[in-house]
Amino acid sequence: MSAAAPARELEVSTRTVLRDIDALSAAGVPVFAERGRNGGFALLPGFQTELTGLNHDEALALLVAGSRRGAQAFGLGAALASAMRKVVDALPESYRATAAGAAQRLLIDPETDLLSRRLDAEEVPDTIVSEVRRAVFAGHKLRIRYAAVDQAPMWRTVDPIGLVTVRGQGYLLAARSGADRTYRLSRVVAAEELAEPAQRPDRVDLGRAWQERGTRFRTGGDQVTVLVRVDPARRQELVGTVLAVLTEEADTDTDIDTDTDADADADADGRLRLEVTFQDARHAEWALWQLATSAEALAPQWLRDSLRDRATAIATCYE
Repeated sequence: MSAAAPARELEVSTRTVLRDIDALSAAGVPVFAERGRNGGFALLPGFQTELTGLNHDEALALLVAGSRRGAQAFGLGAALASAMRKVVDALPESYRATAAGAAQRLLIDPETDLLSRRLDAEEVPDTIVSEVRRAVFAGHKLRIRYAAVDQAPMWRTVDPIGLVTVRGQGYLLAARSGADRTYRLSRVVAAEELAEPAQRPDRVDLGRAWQERGTRFRTGGDQVTVLVRVDPARRQELVGTVLAVLTEEADTDTDIDTDTDADADADADGRLRLEVTFQDARHAEWALWQLATSAEALAPQWLRDSLRDRATAIATCYE
């Protein structure tokens, strides 16, 4: 193209374009000029820039660092794949084959675990995620139709702050009428970016904001506190489901009411005694049921009764 064309596009003088062309040529970019009525500046066909100074390990880190589950949660899965291809194409020839081959030896966030249990990443329509993402980046208010748990979908106008992904689940951090709100993207059934600017700070520490909201979540609602004895081999499984661990110690108390010596022997086997909190009664019952006889709820009594009744119903079914 002629110097006048990029000058108009970039809103600069033709003299600036000519000076920049000289600078590009001096930097090794193969820009050349063709004289004549149909001439102008051109780029050597097939030329690609190199990522200057990118070594093998840095290239490998870029190829494996992009979490596909996280990108999908924000509707960026296709963009991530395209970006990774461009990274490979732009690598110096000496790194290209080895970096791409090494990346094939690393697997990040597989869809299933070793027991073939699917690690569910929530599916959110790209149209919704794109609208939410645009409002977050542009700093505009966002109108969403949100289906809270056990409630019919309702329209809400919020000030979007940021997006967070946790194990393939996406969340919108926002404010509504000045109060902090956290919305699960999979429960947004419609979204519309508004032209009105969002009322939010210019800078935000999303890590801190997420931690603060998590703390409020763990200390609110219909939470229940449970005293439980657990096999150390299943401790991590229990801790992974609770909201918080309040206390933890080796269980050496053998004065628990039992009909046999089996439970006293279990205490001597090194079981742990934990005081933990669950979001509600249903959460507590579900979590302890998963552990079967590897855990025993010591208190509250209603939870022991509930687990016993469930076990009795199962036993009757298979009698």
